[in-house]
Amino acid sequence: MPTDGLHQVLRIQFGLLSDTDRYLTAESFGFKVNASAPGLKRKQIWVLEPGPGQGPAVLFRSGHLGRYLSAGEDGRVACEAEQPGRDCRFLVLPQPDGRWALQSEPHGRFFGGTGERLSCFATAVSAAELWTVHLAVHPQAHLRSAGRRRYVHLCPREDALAAAGDAPWGVDALLTLTFRRRRYCLRACDSRYLRSDGRLVWEPEARACYTLEFKAGKLAFKDCDGRYLAPVGPAGTLKAGRDTRPSQDELFELEESPPQVVLLAANHRYVSVRQGVNVSANQDEELDHETFLMQIDQQTKKCTFFSSTGSYWALVTHGGIQATATQVSASTMFEIEWRGRRVALKASNGRYVCMKKNGQLAAVSGFVGADEEFVLKLINRPLLVLRGLDGFVCHRRGSNQLDTNRSVYDVFRLGFRDGAYQIRGRGGGFWYTGSHGSVCSDGERAEDFVLEFRERGRLAIRAGSGKYLRGGASGLLRADADAPAGAALWEY
Repeated sequence: MPTDGLHQVLRIQFGLLSDTDRYLTAESFGFKVNASAPGLKRKQIWVLEPGPGQGPAVLFRSGHLGRYLSAGEDGRVACEAEQPGRDCRFLVLPQPDGRWALQSEPHGRFFGGTGERLSCFATAVSAAELWTVHLAVHPQAHLRSAGRRRYVHLCPREDALAAAGDAPWGVDALLTLTFRRRRYCLRACDSRYLRSDGRLVWEPEARACYTLEFKAGKLAFKDCDGRYLAPVGPAGTLKAGRDTRPSQDELFELEESPPQVVLLAANHRYVSVRQGVNVSANQDEELDHETFLMQIDQQTKKCTFFSSTGSYWALVTHGGIQATATQVSASTMFEIEWRGRRVALKASNGRYVCMKKNGQLAAVSGFVGADEEFVLKLINRPLLVLRGLDGFVCHRRGSNQLDTNRSVYDVFRLGFRDGAYQIRGRGGGFWYTGSHGSVCSDGERAEDFVLEFRERGRLAIRAGSGKYLRGGASGLLRADADAPAGAALWEY
């Protein structure tokens, strides 16, 4: 399978949460550090880098400053080093409860404290020197076993998660990491949680919660008994094994989960590559051959469609569309025009893709009519987590409204009907737009929203009023934006 950005390993970014529930923060002024922030925002994001040489030391780089955390012999800590020196080297010592103790490698002292009073001078580990890792990446991703080099899928027949897929194809490959009580749960696409014995359960019970450990840019999931998740047996069923130290078999990579879509043409049949290289609207079911991975180029905002057969849609002679390209080029790029509940696709020849009488697709039309319009349906987000410029979308406490600036996230359910989506929140209530454009989450009837995929990894949500949903200075979700840009774009 060609790479061309199809399988992007996510760079592990995280926050460090103190014993008093405050995040380690790198300030621009004076390059000081503190543990005063109640939420995980830009200044609280850190990146773990390997230290020089082959030793166990690591470096902590501020995500927004690009500078390194350091601790001097006198215990003074700062984040001002542009290049990592001796004082920037730390040892990560995982504790039995999953938290980290950070020890200065050259000086042997432990890093901790509260508020503005942080230092690296403690000779022993107390509660003030313990930090919880909170991932800052979007929590919906694909999980790839480093040992087996296979992707984790939900296997309905075995009723389990298994590292058995050659490619992360279809909705079954989507996993959602949920952060609860300082630990993580692995949630399958059907909303069930993975328990350490391999069973899938409906509630995030204690044995379905894991602490994270990092090793060489990969993740390990440790259960409450100190054992690590690993693929087991010929089927690769995910469960906790016997090992109490993570080896290659217990390590996983998180990969970006691009949108996978199906397209329904004017003849009410699905676009497919089932019958060969010709892309045709001739199928009544939406299976693998009717599913396409859609990626948007960040510069041109044009998109590609990658098929389960391992090829991209491409414009060929006489305007035909065939799934034959193995590399991205101008002929594989399509411009999307959002037309309410329908989309139109314009190929690199400047012509619109239309459905011919025999169902085959061809870019030969100079205008948009019924045969040039398609219903585009996102299939690999039955669960939806949204993150904007200021944080995640989450229910506001004691209200039916939604916050857009939270460090924690709520998981919403996504339904689909005739080119539009219905979003269901906690308690089963539907999203709807209330007075002054505020978005509420306790509706008895569903409002239709249109999802527009505008940038790589980001979408816009258009309400029935024609306005786009955005996050504002108040932190409330509102449907009052005129354009799908800035605060009206959501990472999903």
